[in-house]
Amino acid sequence: MSVFTKVLASAAMATAMFITPAFAQDNVRIALVVKALGIGFFEAAAKGAEEAAAELGNVEVIYTGPTDTTAEGQIEVINALIAQNVDAIAISANDTDALVPALKRAMQRGITVISWDSGVAAEGRQLHLNPSSNALIGNMIVKLAADHLPDGGDVALLSATTTSTNQNIWMEEMNKVMGNYPGINVVATVYGDDLADKSYREATGLMQSYPELDAIIAPTSVGIVAAAQAVVDAGKVGQVNVTGLGLPSEMAGAIESGASKSFAIWNPIDLGYSATMLAYELSKNGVEAAPGAEIPMGRMGSLTLDENSEGAMADPFVYDASNIEEFKSIF
Repeated sequence: MSVFTKVLASAAMATAMFITPAFAQDNVRIALVVKALGIGFFEAAAKGAEEAAAELGNVEVIYTGPTDTTAEGQIEVINALIAQNVDAIAISANDTDALVPALKRAMQRGITVISWDSGVAAEGRQLHLNPSSNALIGNMIVKLAADHLPDGGDVALLSATTTSTNQNIWMEEMNKVMGNYPGINVVATVYGDDLADKSYREATGLMQSYPELDAIIAPTSVGIVAAAQAVVDAGKVGQVNVTGLGLPSEMAGAIESGASKSFAIWNPIDLGYSATMLAYELSKNGVEAAPGAEIPMGRMGSLTLDENSEGAMADPFVYDASNIEEFKSIF
């Protein structure tokens, strides 16, 4: 029997609360470690992990993470999981390099380590699951803004943290294709630390500092919602378009109000499902995460690893007024 075990993070790393009785010793315990608890994107990913566990039948998922988006908080979580001797750790990293020593210790103890969503440096994991191609995401986030600025305009970036692996890569990829969008001018990049209140303040500050701002691009599900609310509160709906990466359930109001014309995201349920399947294949079935390997991901097909032992799950999908009602109740 599978279970979904949610671990509430604290300074002392509270003990997991089991929903069902104790498991047989041969069950595979996979820890899904997120950037921080209480973020809708990761709650949806946890549903996917639960789905994979139910499908596999002999998996216990431990859903855990720190209370804020720091490397220090994740290191505490990792150390606690090493002490519990879990079978696998699948982590969305708050820092590319800072987690490596702790994750190396985990691998030295025989624990499978993969990263997903936001990556860890290669020496700190066996493979990385990108939600999509970094190049496709980078192009998509600027295209979403440019599609509604045929004559060009000023845009600003509202990211998560300065060390957030995935956002930094996506913005780099975005800069590579800026020549394809003549007239689009990036005036500033700010960081909301994936905190709603700080992201709101940063978005408000952007509109005050750049009165002619046309769009805010937020490649983070927390930042995009906060920025949309800031646009509404500033009375700039129709003047500043908020776009980027977000969840349909959280962005439906922004689409309805007009604060956002469109946004994109992969399905986080699929992402959590895929990460769990990959961790299972490596820890239970002895699959090697080598360049060129094709690793099964259940209903999501297979992951093909590149020379860095990284692979992409799927293309991002665009949500707007034409389809938001269909998806807002799903995730």
